[in-house]
Amino acid sequence: MKIILVLAFIGILMALAAAGLFMLKNGSGTHSKRGPNMARALAIRVGVSVALFLFILLSYWMGWIQPTGLPLRS
Repeated sequence: MKIILVLAFIGILMALAAAGLFMLKNGSGTHSKRGPNMARALAIRVGVSVALFLFILLSYWMGWIQPTGLPLRS
């Protein structure tokens, strides 16, 4: 389970880095190709983030992961 979560976080960071690189690259002329590439990289990052969130919710619902927070005291 930890490996899947780490791989998802690495994928999110890679998509964010790719979007940053597309944003920083200088385009030639007024019709640059960086806009669609940056938007695609950001869309991938958002998609992977949503998928990770849903996977964590499913994992909790299926009992694969358990919360390990501080115990409640009355």
